[in-house]
Amino acid sequence: MNILVGVCGGIAAYKAADLCSQLVKKGHRVRVVMTRGAPHFVGPITFEALTDHPVMLQALATGHSPDGASAIEHISWAKWADLAIVAPLTASTLGKLACGIADDALTTVLMALPVSKPCLLAPAMNTAMWDAPVVQRNLRWLAELERYTFVEPVSKRLACGDIGVGGLAEVSDMVDAIESTVAGHAPQP
Repeated sequence: MNILVGVCGGIAAYKAADLCSQLVKKGHRVRVVMTRGAPHFVGPITFEALTDHPVMLQALATGHSPDGASAIEHISWAKWADLAIVAPLTASTLGKLACGIADDALTTVLMALPVSKPCLLAPAMNTAMWDAPVVQRNLRWLAELERYTFVEPVSKRLACGDIGVGGLAEVSDMVDAIESTVAGHAPQP
């Protein structure tokens, strides 16, 4: 199966590397799309080594960008994917998805992802951010679309020292969610 992993700029991005590794070990082909902030936490070379595929850092480039993205590569990547997961999903990218904003590589690819292809979202953020009314509204808006499946954040000690909901789900839980989704979307005989 072709799995597109979206990585946003948050401290939990390190878990995306483990997610990619686990998916490859299970025989999936994995490609990674990163937001502008994500490489501040985990470099693209890590994902390239784990997946044996280039990482998309830009979209809608004219000609070819330094990372090799063409002006229409976001379309071909969206068509390539059988399933997408964004882990971690930050409040910023959550807001962009809820409002239909496609202004970076990840949101552009996700907007081009055919609606027949499952898209999982695994939020991770500080508890106060998670509880913010606008974040909760954005979660409701996305849930109302019946387009996205959420892999809920967990309650734990967060990187900032706070304890509460907002931690990225465990990698095993994300893999289980992917496998469950795949089983639910298997072609009918």
